[in-house]
Amino acid sequence: MLMDLKDKECEKKVEKNKHFAMSVEFALQGVKTVFDEERNMKKHVGFGLLAFFMGVVFQLNQLEWLWLVLAVFLVWIVEILNTVFENVVDMFTDFHFHPIGKKIKDMAAGAVLVTACFAVIVGLILFVPKIYQMFFN
Repeated sequence: MLMDLKDKECEKKVEKNKHFAMSVEFALQGVKTVFDEERNMKKHVGFGLLAFFMGVVFQLNQLEWLWLVLAVFLVWIVEILNTVFENVVDMFTDFHFHPIGKKIKDMAAGAVLVTACFAVIVGLILFVPKIYQMFFN
């Protein structure tokens, strides 16, 4: 009987958000937390904004913009997921070394690296011909 009361109290505390605005607020807080706490996220955002600025300067067409936005947002998303994995591992290991925790963190960091390489390749494909044309035409 006492256990039933505790279970019901827990259910009330862990209730899902019923309001879309609250969900958006929590999501924005999550993005802000990653930006505030992760040095690499700040770099990724900076390079992404630089790429967007270059897209404006070089007047990318619609298809080029799609590739650029895809590449930039993929890096941002994967960096957020990397941060999630790091935090979950730290929570479960209580910040102590664990070989499986290290593998998880390394793989998540590898995903960011692969995604960043994709973004660099997209940037090179989009901007090198335009820069070349600007100087040699």
